[in-house]
Amino acid sequence: MRILVTGTAGFIGFHLANRLLSRGDEVVGLDSINDYYDVRVKYGRLREAGIAGEAIAPNTLTQSTKHANYRFIQANLEDKETLQTLFATEKFDAVCNLAAQAGVRYSLTNPDAYMTSNIIGFLNILECCRHHGVNNLSYASSSSVYGLNESLPFSTKDNVDHPISLYAASKKSNELMAHTYSHLFGIATTGLRFFTVYGPWGRPDMALFLFVKAALEGKPIDVFNHGNMQRDFTYVDDIVEGVVRVIDNPPSPNPTWNHQDPSRSFAPYKIYNIGNNAPVKLMDFIEAIERKLGKPIQKNLLPLQAGDVPATYADVSDLVEDLNYQPATPIQEGIDRFVEWYAQFFGVKL
Repeated sequence: MRILVTGTAGFIGFHLANRLLSRGDEVVGLDSINDYYDVRVKYGRLREAGIAGEAIAPNTLTQSTKHANYRFIQANLEDKETLQTLFATEKFDAVCNLAAQAGVRYSLTNPDAYMTSNIIGFLNILECCRHHGVNNLSYASSSSVYGLNESLPFSTKDNVDHPISLYAASKKSNELMAHTYSHLFGIATTGLRFFTVYGPWGRPDMALFLFVKAALEGKPIDVFNHGNMQRDFTYVDDIVEGVVRVIDNPPSPNPTWNHQDPSRSFAPYKIYNIGNNAPVKLMDFIEAIERKLGKPIQKNLLPLQAGDVPATYADVSDLVEDLNYQPATPIQEGIDRFVEWYAQFFGVKL
């Protein structure tokens, strides 16, 4: 297949592109390479995939030096003209939209970025699929859409009308927009609610990266809600396995649809949770880092932050039933791999 993957300078997009390339798909990667976090990591991911930073020209396809079937374009999702031209020339078989303005806390101070990238940008993706015959769109949603929901595990059948951050609201909006295009134009769309993804090449604004960096620098870490947190930490390879299965199996119209299951629709539309289905206490997660580093980490115990929730826990039964998805990476193994990558990338001695 010829697949457009947006967000390929990002964490999940980088790993997904590599997986698709390894099995022989033709991939076009797209990313704005914004400075939301340390661009050294973004350019490092691109370099690892054979895209040298000095070779990149905005709105122009760059050929990978490592993969004959990989090209990259630096562009913004809100640049409708560039997207339309790209879709018209490349004639994609499928699109996986992972590009977005990420971060719950950042959305409290920079709301405009979420409207521009996550709403206008996603509308442009939908319009391009509509007008250029792409009938297979998967896209990143988030576990944050569950907001104030206190029923665990989080199920795609749960009501998600009470987001507590603009980031979450933008992701819920994406799901509604996708359903509209599935209903009106028959485009097969699948939303992917990711649960706390971690692993090598991870985002510098995420807990694991922040904790390891601070620990190696001998600094304390901030632990919110006084450590009384649980997260369904999911290793990136397990996430990618789920995404690939979704790309390979776009939804069909469901003639048995009923209003009690919002994850399904009569239209070719589906929502899945992708998580580890095994929440981990934050303090246990930190202890796993300490075991790998061989030393204790100083902790600043702080109250719960605005826009944050005490616990996440993914019910992945739909994904297991439909696509035989089974996350398989233990927490300690995943953390060990991340720490080893971090030390190598930043030249730190463990």
